[in-house]
Amino acid sequence: MKILISSIGSRGDVQPILALAVELRTLGHEPRLCVAPNFKEWVESFGIPCVPMGPDLKKLMGGVRPARLPKPSPEQRRQLASHTIRTQFQVISEAARDCELIVAAGALQLAARSVAERLGIRYLFVTYCPVTLRSPDHPPPKMDKHYSQSLPGIVNRFLWRKDERSWDELFGATLNEERAKVGLRPVEGVQRHVFTDTPWIAADPVLAPQPSTPGIAPVQSSAWLLNDPTALPAEVETFLAQGEPPVYLGFGSMRAADSGSRTLITAARTLGLRSIISQGWGNLGTIDDGADCLCIGDINHEALLPRVSAVVHHGGAGTTTAAARAGKPQLILPHHYDQPYFAHRVTRLGVGARGPAPEKLTVEDTVSALRECLRPAVMARAKSLASRVELHGARVAAQRLT
Repeated sequence: MKILISSIGSRGDVQPILALAVELRTLGHEPRLCVAPNFKEWVESFGIPCVPMGPDLKKLMGGVRPARLPKPSPEQRRQLASHTIRTQFQVISEAARDCELIVAAGALQLAARSVAERLGIRYLFVTYCPVTLRSPDHPPPKMDKHYSQSLPGIVNRFLWRKDERSWDELFGATLNEERAKVGLRPVEGVQRHVFTDTPWIAADPVLAPQPSTPGIAPVQSSAWLLNDPTALPAEVETFLAQGEPPVYLGFGSMRAADSGSRTLITAARTLGLRSIISQGWGNLGTIDDGADCLCIGDINHEALLPRVSAVVHHGGAGTTTAAARAGKPQLILPHHYDQPYFAHRVTRLGVGARGPAPEKLTVEDTVSALRECLRPAVMARAKSLASRVELHGARVAAQRLT
């Protein structure tokens, strides 16, 4: 069976569907990925065909966070949304032409269901975090604000209705215009149309349990983890061998404050810790020539994280799961979307701590939160959690899909 698997996002969005594709190929199917151009070479290194879609995300999302990031106007947001939908219709329609199934991962897969409908093939929506599904148990995730994860159900229901209306206002007109061009009837609710009534949740059920979702029947398949045999670079092996396990510091694809590197490294030094700092898309790096800090690029988390003392990161689904799998305490400094949820869950499970948003971070805050993470009880709970993380979610999902 030929299957198109599509996602718009950073490495944390691409790696799970690459894991699924590898498992599908093992079962004799022919998967192909449709992702941002940044990941085409990496995906193809696993022998999986890849169709690039959309802009260079590193240029769009990365770099140093401005002191005041200008908020796009409503018209600019509508123009970007319109361009995104039209591009998706064009690229996904061509990529899925001879396929029997489209798997769409992530909330902004706005055209995939319409393409599947036009081609008369199956469609499946997948989320990496249950907080993206409407529920009275939590508020909707947002890119520009953080809602408390402890709001009453009645407030959460109101926020979800408001969120659904905002989706319709932003995406509805262009989506229905493109549907009309291919002879499809208009949709009334964009979010419900994209997510369907039977979405899949590719997240570990201990770390991210399925919430109450009236009117929705989700299927939770556990996180899709990529088995990556890539060895650590020699310089990393040398650094690890030179002393006690360092603390890992990194924000993945997120922007970073100009002072981010200095704050994180200084906090680690205050506690007598060595650091491995991941450059990421925010261009974090060392602040001097000290032998207690090493800057790295993209690296195999599966190989590295079991050998650090703690993981300080942005709270993306992939890094949170990788740290949990490694049995390490986590300090999450959430930026947006699902990251506050994972910070809440890590705190709730007692396997780490939550810090403030990175632009508000101080050395004192980081020292205090890191000290909490390194308490013996927290480290013991993190180690125990590792034994409960399901490692074969991608294999189970591939078998169930076909």
